Amino acid sequence: MITVHHLNNSRSQRVLWLLEELGVLYEVKRYERDKTTMLAPPALKAIHPLGKSPVITEDGRTIAETGAIIEYILERHGRGRLIPAPGSDERLRYTYWLHYAEGSAMTPLLLKLIFTRLPENAPGLLRGVVKNIANKANERLADPQVRTHIDYWDTELSKSEWFAGGSFTAADIMMSFPLEAAAARAGAKSRPMVKAFLDRIHARPAYHDALKKGGPYDYAS
Repeated sequence: MITVHHLNNSRSQRVLWLLEELGVLYEVKRYERDKTTMLAPPALKAIHPLGKSPVITEDGRTIAETGAIIEYILERHGRGRLIPAPGSDERLRYTYWLHYAEGSAMTPLLLKLIFTRLPENAPGLLRGVVKNIANKANERLADPQVRTHIDYWDTELSKSEWFAGGSFTAADIMMSFPLEAAAARAGAKSRPMVKAFLDRIHARPAYHDALKKGGPYDYAS
């Protein structure tokens, strides 16, 4: 059986959701972020050297990285579900969005998060200066890139209901986290197609079942 090493408020929520969509039996081992640093606990390093989530274990295998995990689960348990036919245009789009989600979309969002949190970790006497620098970095570097990506998503979702085409796929599960993070941090719900996509995924029964297994998830609203 698959064990999902699940960190609260993290990318690993997507793995739970995929397993629920497929109806695959699994168990969850929960880990909680440090309330001060928001980092994963050291216990995760016993599972994988980087101490990050998501990580799954099954039959003596340890698989990390969300995209790799999703590909593994679909290959071993998917029975052709949630992935377009090989050689189709939808399959090409599926592959693109599956890798874009972490390869391009999350980078500016992560920069924005770092710049936003930087002042609170600065020494008291320097906090004002650091806050000013961080605000400028967001304004000039992160925010323009985030807006570019949000506009891109909105345009692409105006062409089809789902990222790979007319059918829901695992690429939509991968893309859920960047869109949810951008909705929370960068007002992405102001774009109508992005909002409609988030409303659709949040209405899926398997999404709600995954929340019950994973616990509180701030991006689910």
